[in-house]
Amino acid sequence: QVQLVESGGGLVQAGGSLRLSCAASGRTFSSYVMGWFRQAPGKERELVGVIGRSAVYYSDSVKGRFTISRDNAKNTVHLQMNSLKPEDTAVYYCAATLRGWTTKVYEYDYWGQGTQVTVSS
Repeated sequence: QVQLVESGGGLVQAGGSLRLSCAASGRTFSSYVMGWFRQAPGKERELVGVIGRSAVYYSDSVKGRFTISRDNAKNTVHLQMNSLKPEDTAVYYCAATLRGWTTKVYEYDYWGQGTQVTVSS
């Protein structure tokens, strides 16, 4: 079992940057596949990206703008968001799974509380 806490959200103007962090508990953090997801009001939760031991996957909507990294020594995952657009506005969640590599939201078992990202035009 792992507990996840996101931080770093806020209000930023279009074209700006934010860096989100996800702090995780547990001794076996490095064994988890970690995902970043986001959810806008009235919409389904959607994948932002996934990071395993070394491989990283990004959704087409954020590819080239967002970067996911992890620091296993600090039990932390980061989401660096650059060139932000108003359509990036959402609650951002980090999630974890021991099921292996997956981009499917329903295969992630552990979720943080979310952090709000608002991008103004």
